[in-house]
Amino acid sequence: MSNSVSDTEEDAGQVVHEVDWDGPDDPNKPINWPKWKKRGIITAVCAMRFTTPFASSMMSPALLNIGKDFPGTSDTILSFTVSIYIIGFGLGPLILAPLSEVYGRNIIYHVSNILFTIFTACCGLSPNIGALLAFRVAAGFFGGAPLTNGGGTIADLVVPQKRGLIMSIFSASMLIGPVLGPVVGGFLAEAKGWRWIFWILTILSGVTNICCFAFLRETYSPVLLEWKARKLHQETGDLYQPKGKSQKSLRHLLLTSITRPMRMLFNPIILGTSLYMAVVYGIIYVLFTTFSIVFQDTYGFKEGIAGLSYLGLGVGSALGMALFGRYSDQISAKLTEKHQVMKPEYRLPALLPSAIAMPIGLIIYGWTAQYHVHWIVPIIGTGFCGFSLMGCFAAIQTYLVDAFTVYASSALAANSLVRSLAGGLVPLGGLGLYDRIGLGWGNTLLAFLSIVFGFSPLFFYKYGEKLRKSRVGMD
Repeated sequence: MSNSVSDTEEDAGQVVHEVDWDGPDDPNKPINWPKWKKRGIITAVCAMRFTTPFASSMMSPALLNIGKDFPGTSDTILSFTVSIYIIGFGLGPLILAPLSEVYGRNIIYHVSNILFTIFTACCGLSPNIGALLAFRVAAGFFGGAPLTNGGGTIADLVVPQKRGLIMSIFSASMLIGPVLGPVVGGFLAEAKGWRWIFWILTILSGVTNICCFAFLRETYSPVLLEWKARKLHQETGDLYQPKGKSQKSLRHLLLTSITRPMRMLFNPIILGTSLYMAVVYGIIYVLFTTFSIVFQDTYGFKEGIAGLSYLGLGVGSALGMALFGRYSDQISAKLTEKHQVMKPEYRLPALLPSAIAMPIGLIIYGWTAQYHVHWIVPIIGTGFCGFSLMGCFAAIQTYLVDAFTVYASSALAANSLVRSLAGGLVPLGGLGLYDRIGLGWGNTLLAFLSIVFGFSPLFFYKYGEKLRKSRVGMD
């Protein structure tokens, strides 16, 4: 009998065998799969992670256009059509992430992709602003699946020593989407009307669906071992079960899994990093929802050209991805060699340059735009913000994946809830803030908030190991 199977107990007089991997080098274990297979899966996940955030901001430059089609709609409600999608991002993973830890990653990906495509098409058919809001939050709900479950997939496939580079690419696929979205959306809305934004998104989502059906494979070990146990049972007639399988009922397991992300919010590491990401994410979506209006009003940009104002964030994000991907694993490896032990906290030093870049970028953007300095200067300022967002996002997500590997999806879902609520609600006050105290002081206030919360990485670098041992919210 294979060394992956052991006798454990008797059930009605019959021995129940426990099934495990055939050692750490078992070729059927996802982390040992061939590189070409892993690359196909990670590419498919990154394609999903690009498509759904791409939809988050693509309609931003078309808000004035949408307002003309739905007369009487306030500026706040128009902004909410963008940000309500982000609220959906936060709510969806609360259900979809824990379900993936019961039924596996693949089924959640495929069902979510199909429903995302359907609700995106419905957005293009919206007869009024209320329907558009409803379809947008539904699309965001199912579009949130790859944002958190993707981290679990990477934890399944990639050893910790190499996760920094992969997570930077993974994070970039999400962050580049909201930057490119307004560029495409601005010209598309100007040429064809705002509904064409959703037709293009529906087509893109359909192509992503095909890619996922072609390349995705189940990677979650408990589910794979369950399949292995069933196959052995069919072949031999004996009883098999995955090693360590809980004897609790499916109802109890589902309830435990679905409530886990909310319970994990009480874990000090997840709560602290989530609050910091909420500040960063909220600030970025204030920029996303106001750029087109600021640059149209201040610099006289047309609808299509206003979309190009988002490119500063894109260039900054690309630079952040390149630097984090290059140095995150190196810094972690050097600290591991120095202390002779590998810790998730060694991901956090790479976050510090990003924490410094955010307030610098906000101050440059705010004051130069207020005094009508040449448009390239405030866009350069937003490049610092994009650099900061990329570094913060990649470092924190990699830290959470390393710290909560088995429950990585739930940890990322808890983090996603807090930051998405901030990304959805904070921008509603963006234009009001600028109207009251101006672009200069408004962005200075945001810079101050980013500085205050930017000290949190230092705290977790020092005390994170002790806090991780508390295991609050995981069981």
